[in-house]
Amino acid sequence: MASSSFQRLDLSPEPDLHPLYPLPSQIAPLLSRHSGLSPAQKSELVSHCMSRACVFGDLSLLSYLFTDSQAQAYVDLGVQDEDGLSLISVTILGFGSESERDVEREECVRLLASQGADIHVADNSGWTPLHHAALFAPPTLVSYLLTRGASLFVKTRRKLTALDIVTAHSTVPGREDVALLLEEAMRSEGWSGGKLEEARRLLESRRKRKGKEKSIRNEIGSTLGIAPKWWGADDSDTESSEDEEEEEVSEELYTPPLDYTSMLVYSPESLPYIFQSLILNFPISLGNSHPAKLLYRLARFACLTCDHTWLEEFILGATDSIEATMLSQTEDITCLVFWLYNATVWLHLMRCDESINEACLLLGSFDIIEELINSIFVFIIRFAEQRIDQLLDSALLDYSPLSSEFESIQFESEWSFLRSFGTKKKNTTATVTPSTSGTPLRNGVAPPSTTPSRPPSPPPQTHSRSFSSFAQSLSRARGPPTPLQALFQDISTSPTMADVTGFLSALHTLLTLAGVNPALITQLWSQIMYWTACETFNRILTRKKYLCRSKAIQISVNVSTLEEWVGKMALPRGVESHFAPVRELLNWLQCLSSITEFANLIATIQTMKHLNPLQMRRAVRDYKYEVNEGRMTEECTQYLAQLQKDWERHRVKLGVEALRKEVCIDRDYEDNESFNDNLRATSISTTSSELGTAQRNIDMLFDRAQEKSAWEPAKPPQALGELLDSRFMLPLLFPSDPRMLGAAPVLPPNEKRRSDQLEALDVTRSASRASMNRRGAVSYQLKSKQLRDVSVDTLRWVDGVRSAARWVQLSEPEEEDREPSPDIDPMDTYENEDDTTPHITPFTRKPSARSRGSIRASWGGETTPIE
Repeated sequence: MASSSFQRLDLSPEPDLHPLYPLPSQIAPLLSRHSGLSPAQKSELVSHCMSRACVFGDLSLLSYLFTDSQAQAYVDLGVQDEDGLSLISVTILGFGSESERDVEREECVRLLASQGADIHVADNSGWTPLHHAALFAPPTLVSYLLTRGASLFVKTRRKLTALDIVTAHSTVPGREDVALLLEEAMRSEGWSGGKLEEARRLLESRRKRKGKEKSIRNEIGSTLGIAPKWWGADDSDTESSEDEEEEEVSEELYTPPLDYTSMLVYSPESLPYIFQSLILNFPISLGNSHPAKLLYRLARFACLTCDHTWLEEFILGATDSIEATMLSQTEDITCLVFWLYNATVWLHLMRCDESINEACLLLGSFDIIEELINSIFVFIIRFAEQRIDQLLDSALLDYSPLSSEFESIQFESEWSFLRSFGTKKKNTTATVTPSTSGTPLRNGVAPPSTTPSRPPSPPPQTHSRSFSSFAQSLSRARGPPTPLQALFQDISTSPTMADVTGFLSALHTLLTLAGVNPALITQLWSQIMYWTACETFNRILTRKKYLCRSKAIQISVNVSTLEEWVGKMALPRGVESHFAPVRELLNWLQCLSSITEFANLIATIQTMKHLNPLQMRRAVRDYKYEVNEGRMTEECTQYLAQLQKDWERHRVKLGVEALRKEVCIDRDYEDNESFNDNLRATSISTTSSELGTAQRNIDMLFDRAQEKSAWEPAKPPQALGELLDSRFMLPLLFPSDPRMLGAAPVLPPNEKRRSDQLEALDVTRSASRASMNRRGAVSYQLKSKQLRDVSVDTLRWVDGVRSAARWVQLSEPEEEDREPSPDIDPMDTYENEDDTTPHITPFTRKPSARSRGSIRASWGGETTPIE
């Protein structure tokens, strides 16, 4: 019988070379000499334990592998996983998963680096340990890697440095300190910023600017009551520099070739539809110049390819439609500003085109457009005047920033029993007894004697029904006296100068953002300040409560606030020169009671260049003296009275001469032809000289070599009576160079330049204050190319929805853009316009002889050459 032998099977379990949570007590037996593991198995075990120690941040296990004699032989610090991550990168990626172990994890990185692990090894995506540390590790570990020689300029496969990782578009939240550390380290090595850094800064500045613009728009909207839709889309980049368009522009841009690519063809029958879509129903928005561009191209077609009748009727119809739109929304400041901007741009485009310039001058088209601009200009001024008028008394005249300094002031006209209503409680038990010198005592203390002094009041009557007993009964009935200011302090808050300057700033910013011509903005504020100065002067002079020393000081402080506002808005200093009469009147009120010598009176009067004797005498006659305040001597008073009589005779003489000139002009030329000719020549030369000076000042605004301090506004007529004429309108003038009509004001300066201006404003109040802008009297930029750019989307406004399908694909038409009903003839609307639309009488120009609202026969009978 055959016998067979079998080998003994080894049923012992295989050692676990990939433990999930390796511990030193578990791996020590496997690394011993008697474990039976091959060197390859031991190397695999140690490599796995190193990786797990880095993943969990197990400092004790990692320290054991570096210090154990049996494990040291199998440690490989250059091992990488399937993604190419080194041991240091794997350790860094675990930051934040268990925040309580971040300290041990940082020590693991330090231990690996001290044992010789390479900190420059990049993974498959090109990320080094420094890239991972910039995104996850604390700043202390990033600083440690930098001290170990980690390169700051190593880029990933996507060309990103460690700084770009955390600040590519915007700084990663919570990594600001790491970004600052990396940026300073790179700058210390000569880095000045890369493309991503520049792009990131541009993005951050754009975001800040968008946020600032939004806040400015919200503030303007709340102050002026502007709807948010007027601002248009918020994704447009409105930032522009002052040097945006300084290059030379070819003459062909201003005067295009004589072809149909630079004009829009129309027929007379379509004009009502065009005006309805382009003017009457046009949705206004900020900086939209589509109406001006299209009106110019339509006028160019009428002038170059048709007869002058077409051009004249087109100009009349367009201006009438704009005027009708303006009249229907006189209280809407956005409508007024929008059409002021478009009308100015339209005039700019028409005047710069040499091919139609002669025909427009012959027909007076420019005068018609300028008259329209003037009317809109006046309506904006009236809007501002109405708002300022609501705040003028309470803010400019009654508001006292130094009210605590004048609480104890008492006037001679005040009765003693009314003083209990003041802010300070008086002692009602004190009695007024005459002193030995004949001067009444105030609260038991004799005031210093002055000459002349107010005589003492008569002693009270002794019968029971005296006035004092009646006052005492009233005080007993109403209890302790309560100041009137305390009664109404919490009920309403009176406007302050901050409300006035807030409204002015909102309106000025609106005009600037809308692109209104700088010359118009400057003249607008000159007119508003002139009206404000006249109203302030007249109200001070005609109201006795303001004719005192203390009120003059308070109002002077408020006027200084307006003058400072002019400087902060970078307006020419001449805008505030209209307050010169107010300043002199306030100075006169502060010093007239202290003039006791005739020589001082003469010297003071010689400095008052803007006050006449009637105004000085009125202020002295109605002056409200304080208790114990000195008075002007009798000699000075008589001298002022004599000056008043001389001035009245001079005023009558001037009035007679003016009346005589008017009568002579109205006479027949044949009676005294030579005298009339000389008189007219003298009058015309005087007027032309004044207008010439004012025109040179307007042109000076655009002169880069001039400064703001050199600009002066148009001079109002001299006041011959006591009051100033606040209804007088300063002449509205346009730049002599038609190209300057297309200038737009520079947008509000950035924060740095703004702070520089404010510092300059605080340092000095001299004439150089108005010259903070280094580039001419006003800051402006030319946008000649943008004002002439007409896109396909613009053409849909030429003829409304009826022809919009030719240019763009539109959805269902809006209600206001629907074609008029066939039962209503649009021509009837224009034929009856004279009966419904009031005529605007120009304020600063002579009315033109044009006939408004009439449609001539040429509209219905003639056709264009194209047809």
